[in-house]
Amino acid sequence: MTTNHATLLKRVTYASVATAIILIMVKAVAWYLSGSIGILASLIDSLMDSFASIINLFAVRYALQPADHDHHFGHGKAEPLAGLAQASFIAGSAVFLIFHAIERLQQPHPLAHNNISIAVMVFAIIVTLILVSYQRYVVKITNNLAIKADSLHYVTDLMTNFSILIALFLTLKGYLWADAVFAILIAIYIFKSAFHIGNDSFQQLMDKNLDEETENLILKTINATDDALGFHDFKTRQSGKHKFIQFHLELDENFSLLKAHEITDDLERKLLALIPDAEVIIHEDPTKVV
Repeated sequence: MTTNHATLLKRVTYASVATAIILIMVKAVAWYLSGSIGILASLIDSLMDSFASIINLFAVRYALQPADHDHHFGHGKAEPLAGLAQASFIAGSAVFLIFHAIERLQQPHPLAHNNISIAVMVFAIIVTLILVSYQRYVVKITNNLAIKADSLHYVTDLMTNFSILIALFLTLKGYLWADAVFAILIAIYIFKSAFHIGNDSFQQLMDKNLDEETENLILKTINATDDALGFHDFKTRQSGKHKFIQFHLELDENFSLLKAHEITDDLERKLLALIPDAEVIIHEDPTKVV
């Protein structure tokens, strides 16, 4: 990574954190003044983003610690554990928001300081648009996946903010149900996101195999190995950013140990070139050539 790339990544990360803090502050003020359930939904979404970022910061740092005498396979499971904690907290917030929105539907009333609320959501949209534009500029130069994912998330926030802005306009026109209905829709979206985070985390904790596309690339590489007669007991899993690949490679029983070792070493190098963060374990099985 060049110095310029590193500087860009640091700046865009700081910009993302600063944007999150600013949005939380202005949305909190707007919710306090207006009592809008829609703005509360947007505020909770922003708080969840910040909460997730903080958990990820500590979880990723712990997960990146190398293997030690107590954790021979590293500390990668810290990431899915953090994911489950996030999912639980986010789902609970979504349920809390739905109850408040239903209560507002039963007892609708005009919002106070609606013009201020609208101004705040317009401000949030403008600030988020500026951040997304900057993130896409950085991604174009660095092709950083983390920034790309963060940018996609803020694009989703833009859609949420637009929907709340529409709800505020409708409420201003006398459609008092709009604020609560849009809040429920956002709560459902938040709950859906929590489910996906929780499910992905659970599957990783349960050592689910790698995705089909990755496994197919691995199998294609194994099948292309010269002198290999076949393979069996193929297994994959993931722990944090580390992927684990293991299988038995069938080789001619007349091969010397040196030749068999050279074949498996070459195959291991190819698999590591394909998946740099992988740990590859290949057991050589002597097989009679028919």
